[in-house]
Amino acid sequence: MWIINHRKLFYTVSGLLVLASFASLLVWGLLPGIDFSGGTLADVSYPSGRPDQSALSAALSPIDHNVSIRPSGSDEYIVRMKAISQDEQVAVNKALSLNGTANIVVKNFDTIGPVLGGEALRKAYVSIILVIVGIVLYITFAFRKVSEPVSSWKYGFVAIIALIHDVIIPTGVFSVLGHFAGYEVDTLFVTALLVILGFSVHDTIVVFDRVRENLKNSLGSRKPFGEIVGASISQTFVRSINTSLTTLIALVVLYILGGSTTEHFTLALIVGIAAGTYSSIFIGSPLLVTLELWSKKRNEKKRSA
Repeated sequence: MWIINHRKLFYTVSGLLVLASFASLLVWGLLPGIDFSGGTLADVSYPSGRPDQSALSAALSPIDHNVSIRPSGSDEYIVRMKAISQDEQVAVNKALSLNGTANIVVKNFDTIGPVLGGEALRKAYVSIILVIVGIVLYITFAFRKVSEPVSSWKYGFVAIIALIHDVIIPTGVFSVLGHFAGYEVDTLFVTALLVILGFSVHDTIVVFDRVRENLKNSLGSRKPFGEIVGASISQTFVRSINTSLTTLIALVVLYILGGSTTEHFTLALIVGIAAGTYSSIFIGSPLLVTLELWSKKRNEKKRSA
């Protein structure tokens, strides 16, 4: 019950995080990877020792004066530049090797045109919207027989609030990291958001389903709805924490040992799953109680009018 009794505190914490995320997105936005913006991304290793970044930038500037060079690991550079044709790739490799003075190993060299990048961005938006709509429709259908004291559609509404919370926080984190550390968002980031949505709604449904069972078992007892929801959270609390904690442990290990390829993807999952676990326990179910109290007050005003 203490979660229900202190729900305004948890609303405030989430509200501040969401507002900060929105502010970051409005001020800095996201740094799109070549998957969305188009361009060339090269992962180059220097086995004999990584040259100075400024020298590499000077060698590549005649090809693209807006080239971005970011250190990776102990002997690698991640190079991002405009879309490069096959004929220009020879000149790029020559510049990367500083006219043959540096030994290089090109681990990855991807070029995506701006048209394909724009199409990928549109598909990313559509996929996220479709997943959210599908989840809400499913929850509304699954809880269609629950009408008292909270209507079934309100379970779906609360799920939307929780899902927005769980998506906007990792997006805001990547907005900040994109501005200060050059973290880009790509199709792997969108994949991470979709995984977060699925994981979050799983936890939310577990608590909601326990609320439904306890409502059914308490018919005729006239227990307050807040008490029923509080008991439901207590009954699922340890399970939710243990499930999320074991997942987060695996993700942290992957983040540390997985290398640069999966680093950003794993970080998005860590932030999103932590936010999703928090919202399922401290935001979603308490919101049901808040909606029930608002509905009760509104009905009392109608009767007294």
